[in-house]
Amino acid sequence: MTDPERRGNPTTRREKTAESRKRASGESSIYRDEDGRWHGFVSMGKKENGRRDRRHVSGARRADVVAKVRAIEAKRDAGMVEATGRAPTLGEWLDHWLDNIAARKVRARTLESYRSIVRLHLRPGLGHHRLDRLQPEHLERLYASLTEKGLSPATTLRVHRVLSRALRVAFQRGKVARNVATLVDPPVVRRPQTDLPLSVAEARAVMASAQAHRNAARWTVALAVGLRQSEALGLKWADVDLELGTLSVRRGLHRVAGQGLVYEEPKADRSRRTLALPAPLVEALRAHRAAQLEERIKAGSLWQDHDLVFAQANGRPIERKSDWHAWKTILREAGVRDVRLHDGRHTAATLLLVRRVASDATWEGIRRIA
Repeated sequence: MTDPERRGNPTTRREKTAESRKRASGESSIYRDEDGRWHGFVSMGKKENGRRDRRHVSGARRADVVAKVRAIEAKRDAGMVEATGRAPTLGEWLDHWLDNIAARKVRARTLESYRSIVRLHLRPGLGHHRLDRLQPEHLERLYASLTEKGLSPATTLRVHRVLSRALRVAFQRGKVARNVATLVDPPVVRRPQTDLPLSVAEARAVMASAQAHRNAARWTVALAVGLRQSEALGLKWADVDLELGTLSVRRGLHRVAGQGLVYEEPKADRSRRTLALPAPLVEALRAHRAAQLEERIKAGSLWQDHDLVFAQANGRPIERKSDWHAWKTILREAGVRDVRLHDGRHTAATLLLVRRVASDATWEGIRRIA
């Protein structure tokens, strides 16, 4: 298109010149071309490549163009206009949200799950839609297709929640007029029936079976006070005071893609807690520490000191999957029904009774966990 500044009759040029005298450098300009049509240019600043960013509007009447220019200026001044002048697709916005917003607010493990949901479900299903033209029906069709593929309601609900979080930020920043995820009923998930804690007889059989394995204290102590798996695997000797008989929960151990095993502090303040250890559990930890010292001497230069209470024979952290397999093995050897490892922590009270260590202080710790 021919540069409007090089076109037009003398009258048009005079109108443009008069308009230019009224504005300072960088402000908007409005003029009429030789065909009588009005044009407006709004300065938006600089693009990412450093070049000047200007928006163009036009209309048959000057008043119409003035209204359009003022509307763009208002959005510009409120920080509500895309720098490129083109509305992003949902996929582009999700990438920005993940890399620049969610990455600064959520834990590495949570961010990893967000990226997985975007990569596997949101980008393929909705990523091609323009962000500002996304409709509730688009979401409903996606959720229906995920169900047809055999995904569980819980997975579909996670997809919905991630999308809703990303769209909430887009709405707050004025990039969309509404968060369409709030207009769609999320999938309904029925809570699974939780297994009952181990009975006294089952707990006794599990404890007897555990004694034949390394890290027997992993089960006699960690389960007895109701530690989560990540808390038990992230427990360090610095968290245990054998003189006072206390154990403090300060972190969990998790595997994150691209980062390996990482320690993370508990999300909630109530998860940071100090538990009283009755004498029999203190003695179990003393015996465990002595056995670990022998392993350290045997490993020699191969030992990796992470100060972990429950570690591999070379001192390295125990993987969650290996820990899970050890639990299943103990259950099979004990002839006990299959109980989830997470549910095993709810057996704390039973285990304490079996070990005859149900002191008042320990019961108080169990009440805090529940």
